[in-house]
Amino acid sequence: MADSSFDIVSKIDRQEVDNALNQTVKEIGHRFDFKGTGASISWSGQKDIEVKANSEERAGAVLDVFKDKMVKRGLSLKVLDAGEPKLSGKEYRLVIALKEGIDQDNAKKISKIIRDEGPRGVKAQIQGEELRVSSKKKDELQDVISLLKGKDLDIALQFLNYR
Repeated sequence: MADSSFDIVSKIDRQEVDNALNQTVKEIGHRFDFKGTGASISWSGQKDIEVKANSEERAGAVLDVFKDKMVKRGLSLKVLDAGEPKLSGKEYRLVIALKEGIDQDNAKKISKIIRDEGPRGVKAQIQGEELRVSSKKKDELQDVISLLKGKDLDIALQFLNYR
């Protein structure tokens, strides 16, 4: 009998992030506490989002609104890597990087968790920025998924191609 398998990946749904960003722009434009503060949020390249405001607190408030919109759209906040607001001329700028893919350190950490705490017959292979987990029994694969969902890892994981 052939092995069953699934892939562990860390991907971002760009359309949902864009929707959350657009909702944040709309809310900033309508809210009274953001009037006249020069607060804005926009894409800065492919993987970065830039927040601009006239004070550190306003930049933080825009970030909080964006996080709220992300959660409402079902996106994990683990994909955000927000820096500190920095003074640039007369305004504060805050750059938010989006983390995508599983780096080697996290891939090794995940495969170690599977090896140490998972069922015996399960194998995990690192394939670039994703992991392939395989086993003879589908029940063991479901145990691995629930094991990893219970762990507090610093990256957002999705489980794809379950077969």
